Amino acid sequence: MAENTLLPEFQKFLRTKRIVPDNQIPFCARWVSKFLSFINKNSFAKTDIALIQFIDFLNKNNDLPDWQIKQAENAVRLYVDNFSAGDVAKVLPQVAQSEPGNGLEFKAAEGKIREAMRLRHYSYSTEQTYVEWCRRFYAWLAETGVGAVPVIRSEHVREYLSHLAMRQRVASSTQNQAFNALLFLCREILNIELTDIDKAVRAKRGVKLPVVLSVDEIRRLIDAASGKDRLYVQLVYGTGLRLMEAVRLRVQDFDFDGGIVFVRGGKGDKDRSTMLPEAVKPIVRQHLEEVKQLHEQDLAAGYGEVLLPGSLASKYPNAPKKWGWQWVFPSSNLSIDPRSGKMLRHHISPTTIQKAVARAVRKAGIVKHASVHTLRHSFATHLLMNGVNIREVQDLLGHNNVETTMIYTHVMRDMTKGPQSPLDSMVLHSK
Repeated sequence: MAENTLLPEFQKFLRTKRIVPDNQIPFCARWVSKFLSFINKNSFAKTDIALIQFIDFLNKNNDLPDWQIKQAENAVRLYVDNFSAGDVAKVLPQVAQSEPGNGLEFKAAEGKIREAMRLRHYSYSTEQTYVEWCRRFYAWLAETGVGAVPVIRSEHVREYLSHLAMRQRVASSTQNQAFNALLFLCREILNIELTDIDKAVRAKRGVKLPVVLSVDEIRRLIDAASGKDRLYVQLVYGTGLRLMEAVRLRVQDFDFDGGIVFVRGGKGDKDRSTMLPEAVKPIVRQHLEEVKQLHEQDLAAGYGEVLLPGSLASKYPNAPKKWGWQWVFPSSNLSIDPRSGKMLRHHISPTTIQKAVARAVRKAGIVKHASVHTLRHSFATHLLMNGVNIREVQDLLGHNNVETTMIYTHVMRDMTKGPQSPLDSMVLHSK
């Protein structure tokens, strides 16, 4: 089938509204066609969840560059949010008629959840995650015969958490994520105070030591990376940033003279600062020059805005176009913001950095299960090995408690010359 015959009404809509350039319209239609084919083969209760699963499918099952995955996501959002105008039946007709156990109660609760989370400045990804857990909880209530919203009690939450641990055998971190979502639902939306939650069966979590690369392995990793990949590896390792903290860096967060990187709204919505290594400064400066050229092109085309935290955009209307507020790692394409509906340039997907680190790990021949967070673990451990005070490392990492940072002292002991094995002593004495 020719691309210009795919979803003709949708293509006509895009041409009339002039939302995307004419030469991109057939590609938008092709991606939406693939999305509709995907959801026809699967069962989804919400279009947001269907889109997340579709993008995850593209990431896992297709060797596609990030810009194409972003293009697919933007096309589907245009179809769902603009063309179908939020009409779920138009996108998911079968699911809309047989949504399991959610009904009007969950739909009303979902709107309140999203509104409450946006008032409290939760990130969009957290919003999506919480809504999905609440949807699963409501579906479980229907399956077990508990019923609708007014009868939800603490014991139902306890039973559901136990169900996750015993029947679904989820990891402890997954169960904690579900608990946080349901705690928000009960406290902020349903005005229910949870009691005796400690009686729920908890998923077991053993003591896990973080994977840490040696100094030599870090050198090999950096040497194996090139271009933007090398920048990602050096910056994350040199600063100890979390993945999303690196992705959400803005131009004004760098203090080159002071050698500082500011982390705004990090984990727990807390600000902190960390070190900016001298070795990273030149490549960051060069990268920002390229980003500035891209920003100037956007301004010339009538765009150039980025999303600002909280209500800063309404307080300072010109700020979204200011150079200092631009993302350090902008996406290669403009896209529609799902909340405001504006055409903005978002930051890169976190998978971009994850794939960069994975490529470097493979090329360096490192057999450890190393990820982006491994660079943060290595940053902390190597600082302690160099004699940096543990309290200072705690501040650089943004840990609430020093006990969290203490885990790296165990790794440091293992990486340095520790107690001698009895076997080694036996061999030495026999010589």
